[in-house]
Amino acid sequence: MRKKRPILERYAKSDDGRIIIDIAAGRVEELYDNYDKTAPYHKKDLDADLAEYILNSVKEIGDERFLIRFRLTNMPEEAPMSRVRQSVRNFFLYTQELELRHLKRMLQTSFILLGAGLIVLTASVWVNRLLNNHEGVVASVFAEGLTIAAWVALWESLATFLINWAPHRRRIKLCQRIADSEVLF
Repeated sequence: MRKKRPILERYAKSDDGRIIIDIAAGRVEELYDNYDKTAPYHKKDLDADLAEYILNSVKEIGDERFLIRFRLTNMPEEAPMSRVRQSVRNFFLYTQELELRHLKRMLQTSFILLGAGLIVLTASVWVNRLLNNHEGVVASVFAEGLTIAAWVALWESLATFLINWAPHRRRIKLCQRIADSEVLF
């Protein structure tokens, strides 16, 4: 039996035990960003504060099952509610796609740094062997500089991959969970 986390007490639960993320607004229009007023609702971006609230709420509840419930002062017909459901899904799938692109760029950068680091490290070993019998200060500084540059590139590659990869993966999974969630009114 899992221990109940105190943070979950902030949320209501549905009859089947899912956490309810409640969102209150006056009208459907308040759920959307004002910058794309001419776009149809299913293509509009959700309000930035609303999207952040949903993301933070889902992060907060962790792996718990959930649903999103909109409480509107002026309840719309079924067609606008269906568009809101599709908008939530589309917005978080789009956000997931952006996050995937960012992750791919980060991985490309990491591999480029890895390749550059290995090339510079190879050059460093070669230069150090070549200059092994030379006692010149300039040659020694150059050889040591190559070695340092190689290790910096390798470290940056490793750090970029190991440290930055996990948060992107978590956000991608989070967006997928939200896109797949049930939306009620």
